[in-house]
Parts: sequence; structure tokens; C-alpha cells
Amino acid sequence: MATPHPSSAVDAAAPSAPAAVKILIAGGFGVGKTTLVGSVSEVTPLRTEEYLTRASVGVDDLSGVDQKDTTTVALDFGRITVSPDLVVYLFGTPGQERFWFMWNDLVNGALGGIVIADTRRLDTSFASIDFFESRGIPFVVAINCFHSHNTRTPDEIRAALDLDPQVPMLLGDVRERAFGRDLLLALVDHLMDLAAAPVG
Repeated sequence: MATPHPSSAVDAAAPSAPAAVKILIAGGFGVGKTTLVGSVSEVTPLRTEEYLTRASVGVDDLSGVDQKDTTTVALDFGRITVSPDLVVYLFGTPGQERFWFMWNDLVNGALGGIVIADTRRLDTSFASIDFFESRGIPFVVAINCFHSHNTRTPDEIRAALDLDPQVPMLLGDVRERAFGRDLLLALVDHLMDLAAAPVG
């Protein structure tokens, strides 16, 4: 009878790597993508923020975010360990049009997405919604109510964004961890509903 090789016993006893789930967080410039990643990540997020300079004048639209002095130039990255068997990786996209080329790389392998919108500048979210829809990637919409600022009803917002009725939309403050959790749970529920829906 052959004796098992010692390395075989070690391999059999070694724990398997946890399953990884990738979620993309998108939206216009200054809507709160970096803030959302930071509010829910269990680790200090990786950020690629740089200060806005005179070179961005006339290029980046600061309407509604006049006090913003930094911008994401590549991505934000965070992690949530759901269980020993499941880890969620969060990737925040840059918001300015000149960095949109990064989206095509960041979306690879994404299971779903979160689009963050600001009611003061809803038009900045159209590109993100179109991006997910054109690639058939399920997503939920987060209406970021800074300091509870919101002048529109949910129905008005949904109509303005031309959202499909089945796309979940939640209103809250992305600085609050509980809201970030609710967004992730809503996305999971949405993915499960789509998986259970009859084909055709």
C-alpha cells in the first residue's frame, strides 16, 4: 500500500481560500464614492486621491461641490469579510469623464454595482447607469442625502433617472455605515431575485 506523500496531507488539511465577490461603486464627480467605501470597509481603504489644481479649471465641473479640493484619479478599494468563506471587495471608480477609461478595467469580474447619485446634480449619474445597463451588470442606486438635503420625492428621482422599476433605490447618507450596509444587502437581494427569475 502506497504511503501518502507528506505534502498531500498538508494540502488536504489546508483551509480553502474564501470566495471573493467584487462590487463596483460608480457615480459622478463628488457624489460620495470614496466616502461610501470608507464607511463600510473593515480595513483602511486604499485611495488614489490628488489635490485639484489650476489644470482642472474648466475641465472638472465643481457645480454643487465647490468646497471639494481632492479627486480620485484611479480607484478606491475596500474590503468586507462576511464570513471565513466569503470576502467582498469594493472598487470605487473615478468620477470625472477624463478618467472614465479606468471603468472598463475595474468592471472586469464585478458581480454587481452601486450607483451613487446626488439630487442636486442627478445628470452626473446618467453615465454610470448607462455603463452598467449596457454591460448587463445588476446595480442598485443610492441617493446620497448630504445633511438630509433632498428636495425631490423618490418617484421624481426615479423618473428623472429613468430607472427600470425593478432597480432598487435607497435614500440615505453614505457617511453612515448602516446605510452602506443596507445598500450592500439591497444589492444582494436584487442579485438573488434576478437569479430566481424565470428565463424568457
